[in-house]
Amino acid sequence: MKIEEKKLRQRRALLKTLTAVPAAALVPLSPFEVGKARHFKDQTEGSAAAAPSLYKPKVLDGHEWKTVRLLADLIIPADERSGSATEAGVPEFIDDWLGFKQDTILAEIRGGLSWLDIECNRRFGHDFADCSVTQQKQILDRIAYPAKAAPEDANAVAFFNHFRDLVVSGFFSSNMGVKDLPYLGNTMVGDWQGCPPEALAKLGLKPESRIP
Repeated sequence: MKIEEKKLRQRRALLKTLTAVPAAALVPLSPFEVGKARHFKDQTEGSAAAAPSLYKPKVLDGHEWKTVRLLADLIIPADERSGSATEAGVPEFIDDWLGFKQDTILAEIRGGLSWLDIECNRRFGHDFADCSVTQQKQILDRIAYPAKAAPEDANAVAFFNHFRDLVVSGFFSSNMGVKDLPYLGNTMVGDWQGCPPEALAKLGLKPESRIP
């Protein structure tokens, strides 16, 4: 019982940090950060799915790592086009990115993860990672749609928006994400046929407008 109380106090302390950090502190990835993280991901992509034990988190603790992996896959699950966020190495991307950010950002992410646990324990008696998928989605629905969120959840909304941006940035800067788009900018073509008719139609141009 004493261990659980200590654990809850620690989470409340992190939640206090979350509410103290303004939403303006949530900054997007810079081009330098994307490039650094992409280089890191090119070396680690797929390792999480193939052999999870190969990667040792440098910043997140064991419980945070479990929650981040689960939350990332709820944001980008596997589908018929590509694998999930964890299969693309997104949790490794996030852990590595947090390793060179200032302490306030790391505290904000940790505070948000703790908020998920506190709210899930309050409503369902379990940490976020131990709740059912239905219960997890009930909590996420509160913070995933800013226009519908309650004012008291504003900081949690900011956390989730930031975390979702990290997941999307990590996924679509990976080899798997680039193939998912699909992005053909780096593909060699033997014969240039001009702009596709469907693209011209969308722009309101006629086929004869194509530049050979």
